[in-house]
Amino acid sequence: MKVTITKQCMGDRNCNDLCPEIFEYDEDQLKSTIKLDEIPENLKAIVRQAAFECGAEAIIIEE
Repeated sequence: MKVTITKQCMGDRNCNDLCPEIFEYDEDQLKSTIKLDEIPENLKAIVRQAAFECGAEAIIIEE
């Protein structure tokens, strides 16, 4: 699984709160970023949840 964040990110940090192992907030860009290129198996469900809960629909998942 690969995850990207689009320009549509509103920077509300919900994904960061939900899964800080994968998402972090970039103060310069004012949006969330991805820490890892490949998502570990044990975090895939929570990353899917973060994408589902993203109000801006800015989290894109490639299986």
